[in-house]
Amino acid sequence: MNYATIKWTDIANGEGVRISLFVSGCTHRCKNCFNEVAWDFSYGEPFDKKVQDKILEELSSGYIAGLSLLGGEPLEPQNQEALYPFVKKVKERYPDKTVWCYTGFTFDERTGKLKEEKKNTRFTQKLLSLCDVLVDGAYIEELKDVRLKFRGSSNQRVINLKKSLEKGECVLYLD
Repeated sequence: MNYATIKWTDIANGEGVRISLFVSGCTHRCKNCFNEVAWDFSYGEPFDKKVQDKILEELSSGYIAGLSLLGGEPLEPQNQEALYPFVKKVKERYPDKTVWCYTGFTFDERTGKLKEEKKNTRFTQKLLSLCDVLVDGAYIEELKDVRLKFRGSSNQRVINLKKSLEKGECVLYLD
């Protein structure tokens, strides 16, 4: 997996100061995407051990609330395989730090999987179980609303993933 960029102190993509990892690769091709360059799976730099170790080190700072996964598309099947073991390390080392994941796919709270069945892999549910908040749904230009918190269009949901998985129903983090 490659990554497009890392924002080491980001306040726009989740609550508190976060480290935001923008992975490369996305098949959604949303109209007027803010990060079109990251559609290409080979764009950017390899997400290697050195980069992972640097993120883990930076997460130790007390003012960092957690990690946000964006893209591109973190839940593309080829990205899930690389992200799952990394996010597992993050949660093991920093259980009180939150993980936010932004996806253009749609979460099915009844199954704990993505509604886009072809995008589910053996890592999907394991990776989602490590995330605290999921912002789901493709960006739709015609539904753009700059007043929304943590999302770009009104079709997108900010989901409390832990509670949703426990209850088997969608529990919104924000309305």
